[in-house]
Amino acid sequence: MCRVLKVAASGYYAWVRRPQSERSKEDERLKVRVRASHKASRKTYGSPRVQQDLKEDGVRIGKKRVARLMREEGLSGNSPKKFKRTTGSSHTKPIADNILDRKIDEVSRPNEVWVADITYVWTAMGWLYLAIIIDVFSRRVVGYKVADHMKAELVAGFHQV
Repeated sequence: MCRVLKVAASGYYAWVRRPQSERSKEDERLKVRVRASHKASRKTYGSPRVQQDLKEDGVRIGKKRVARLMREEGLSGNSPKKFKRTTGSSHTKPIADNILDRKIDEVSRPNEVWVADITYVWTAMGWLYLAIIIDVFSRRVVGYKVADHMKAELVAGFHQV
C-alpha cells in the first residue's frame, strides 16, 4: 500500500492510527444538520439557504464550509420546475369542432353552454391538477375534479357544486 501511495510505511500507519480530529468530528455532526436542512427543503436549498437555515437554528457556520460539506455529501439545490408542458399538439387523435366559435356573448340562458379547462398547481405534495366546468351564462362553477395526475379519469365524473 505504501508503494502505491509513495509514502513511508511509518507515516501511513501513523496516519491510520491517528484519532479523528475535533474539526472532523464537528464536520460529521454538521453533516447531519446539513442533510436534515436540505431534506426539509425538499432538496431545493443550496448552500446559501442551508447556511441561513442553520444560522437561524443558532449554528455558527460559514458559507464555504456548508458548500464543502454539501459537496462531500453529494447534495445540491434543485429548483422545482416552474412550468410543465401538459399539452401536445402533435398527435393523430380527432380534434373537436369549435361550435362555439367564441360567440360566448350570445348565450342567453343558464345551462345552455358550458366550458371546461384543466389547470395545475405546484404544492408541497407535488403537482395538483384541477379540471373545472363553468356555465358561460352565469360564469359559475358547475363541476370540478382534482387529482394528482392528468389522465382521462380526471375529466370524467365531476363533483357537482
